[in-house]
Amino acid sequence: MKSKKLLLIQAGTPPEDIRMQEGDLSDWFHRALGLYADKMQVVRVFAGEQLPTPGMHCAAIITGSWAMVTERLDWSETTADWICQAMILDMPLFGVCYGHQLMAHALGGQVGYHPDGLEVGCQEIEVLPAIASDPLGKVLPSRFTAHLTHLQTVLTPPPGAQVLARSAHDPHQIMRYGAHAISTQFHPEFTPSISAACVSRRAEMLRSTGHDPEVMLDGLHETPIAQSLLTHFVRTYME
Repeated sequence: MKSKKLLLIQAGTPPEDIRMQEGDLSDWFHRALGLYADKMQVVRVFAGEQLPTPGMHCAAIITGSWAMVTERLDWSETTADWICQAMILDMPLFGVCYGHQLMAHALGGQVGYHPDGLEVGCQEIEVLPAIASDPLGKVLPSRFTAHLTHLQTVLTPPPGAQVLARSAHDPHQIMRYGAHAISTQFHPEFTPSISAACVSRRAEMLRSTGHDPEVMLDGLHETPIAQSLLTHFVRTYME
């Protein structure tokens, strides 16, 4: 397994202004994963690229997106079916934001707009007692910060899923679906610069809902603990 490449399932691309400044989603994961990125194959499912047969890679990461899971786009539903096939094979999977929600949707959970609206910026994540026995989550402290930007959320986890962490806004920040499948609502690949671009782009929406984007921008910082969850996952299946 460990001689195989890592698969990055790219579920979207940033708006042009963010992409020109920060690069594409695949660039964000390349930078976050460092040396491991040299052994990563990117499949842009949102652009119609075909997914390889599950099991051909050592592990897969499903990225965030500017689409919504509830839109049930053809490429998204095809990817959801692929996730189900990969789970049957016990293939290692790591979902991020949209990928987190898509995994939950694929496996029988309910996804929709968060009743309290947008969660964005650096937020505190609190781990739950179940994480103590988790092979990845047990490396995390009881509280840490992570970058977030999402309107939709996992409203109801799939049957058998284990919730490992929450934030004040969202009760499903890390979920475990099987021995080798995990996902995060937060973005372990984000830098403060990427997060700032997302906050700035939604500044008007934030103000209209009583948030102060300037305060959010001032509160952005590096989130190495959140990133370590992703890198630890990749290291587990590539070394």
